Amino acid sequence: MSNVPPPPPGPYYAAAPQPMNPADEKMWSVLVHVGGILFDFIPALVGYLVLKDRGPFVRAHTASALNFQLTMLIGYFVGAILSLVIIGLFIMLAVAVVTIVFSIIAAIKAGNGEWYQYPMSIKFVS
Repeated sequence: MSNVPPPPPGPYYAAAPQPMNPADEKMWSVLVHVGGILFDFIPALVGYLVLKDRGPFVRAHTASALNFQLTMLIGYFVGAILSLVIIGLFIMLAVAVVTIVFSIIAAIKAGNGEWYQYPMSIKFVS
């Protein structure tokens, strides 16, 4: 006889994501906004992919943060190209300041349980 394990009893289905309570939605929304200051679009992307089905508040905030961070990434890219000319350095500095200021504003709004839409943001995801 061979030592082959028996097949599993049946197909496995992923459980539907459980909705979060409002306090957890606020916490994750704040973390996604603040994470954008340090790690650019990565926290917003991971937050959107993992948390988008867990509640409307966290979905709106992660989508908004992802849209904003991708827009700022385009700004950094343009600034990097134009850094061959001096103006690119000023563009990159302006993008960094805008990212910090608006991410802090968004984190405060999320912490207070308020909805927030970033200004100057291209809508990539909804």
